[in-house]
Amino acid sequence: MILDYIGLKEINGSLIVLDNVENASFEEVVDIRLENGTMRQGRIVQLDGKRAVIQVFEGTRGISLDNTRTRLKGHPMQMPLSPEILGRVFDGAGRPIDGLGNIFPVKKADINGTPINPVSREYPKNYINTGISTIDTLMTLIRGQKLPIFSGSGMKHNELAVQIARQAKISDNSGNNFAIVFAAMGVKNDVAEYFRRSFEESGVLQRVVMFLNLANDPIIERILTPRCALTVAEYLAFELDMHILVIMTDMTSYAEALREFSSSKGEIPGRKGFPGYLYSDLASLYERAGMVRGKKGSVTQIPILTMPNDDVTHPVPDLTGYITEGQIVLDRVLDNSGVYPPVSVLPSLSRLMKDGIGEGFTREDHPALSNQLFASYAKVMDARSLASVIGEEELSPVDKKYIEFGKRFESQFVAQGFNENRSIEQSLDLGWKLLSTLPREELDRVDDVILDKYYEKAIQSDSSVTEPEKSIDE
Repeated sequence: MILDYIGLKEINGSLIVLDNVENASFEEVVDIRLENGTMRQGRIVQLDGKRAVIQVFEGTRGISLDNTRTRLKGHPMQMPLSPEILGRVFDGAGRPIDGLGNIFPVKKADINGTPINPVSREYPKNYINTGISTIDTLMTLIRGQKLPIFSGSGMKHNELAVQIARQAKISDNSGNNFAIVFAAMGVKNDVAEYFRRSFEESGVLQRVVMFLNLANDPIIERILTPRCALTVAEYLAFELDMHILVIMTDMTSYAEALREFSSSKGEIPGRKGFPGYLYSDLASLYERAGMVRGKKGSVTQIPILTMPNDDVTHPVPDLTGYITEGQIVLDRVLDNSGVYPPVSVLPSLSRLMKDGIGEGFTREDHPALSNQLFASYAKVMDARSLASVIGEEELSPVDKKYIEFGKRFESQFVAQGFNENRSIEQSLDLGWKLLSTLPREELDRVDDVILDKYYEKAIQSDSSVTEPEKSIDE
């Protein structure tokens, strides 16, 4: 039996309240018919006995307390799913906005997802090649991993997101089974158009599913956007056996929408005004990444978030770091000096890379090279600190070599063009080329077998490069 509830108890911002509601459930979708016959949609966000609080997606302007009709749909919000969803563009609530018509669904799925049984999870292994040297070599992205990018306001995280989406590929022969789900939350119109145009011009849109939530869209849509995106990713991965990379930007906009929504419901705020359940809410999104035993596909996540005032202890990056398996940190000093992508190497890491690199995955020298580049760059920071006190001229010959290594490392390895797509072999060879500028005895993180094979080869191939650069310094 279908019931229409006529009239409302109260209206508060984007919320409406119904009394004497029977058999309602949390997150249930409702249809709201206004006095003039127009329809709006909402969902139940709070239940107190027979009292239901409903969030209206399109806002409450023009809604009457007396003649509004509300009908409960009997199910939570669902996303229509079909193989034809690839190449489509949706708004934050999963409605097509590319002018190609509605999706003809094979099935519909609850956007809140189904929790993966921890016992059925497979340990992430094998890597995803992004074509970016710092990420592929030093903080390798593993299939099924969640690896966030910590950025700052005004930095080039949007360009980095586009470059990763454009260049990313998996390492084996199932490349046709790789796709991107891209979710943008709270972005301006020009940024949304930049994302769409970049994917169209590079020809990768046919393997991308885009969700665009604009800054002037209702905040409730911003809360739905990552859930719709992850529902699509799970369908493509676990039912169509595809490997899916989910890029979500900007998670700080999502968290701020959650804070505003929580405040409108009158909930007690926690740290910096965010709701006390921010950790569990973020976990409900991030933990939808992974691999499932018996399924060929995988869901990998790269959430991007901007840190207010570049503060890594802000609640959003702080809680994200607890849940995810590492982080890629962008550095404002590198960004201001013109280095792109401005990846800050030392605070960045990938906790799962050890099980997805090396012989059989990338190359036998990858683990040792990665460790040595980290160690050598850390000594560069020490040498620079010492030079700031006593002057660069007073440094020892070894420290001077580290200073030179640091300059080359940032200008040749960290920095690369927006359209430059480096293979894993190119990135590893470039790492050895840079290490060859250091004395062999300084390379204490690599065993002699690897050094004999790669270090000596790099010295021979680099002999034609070091001399011109030496003369320029002189």
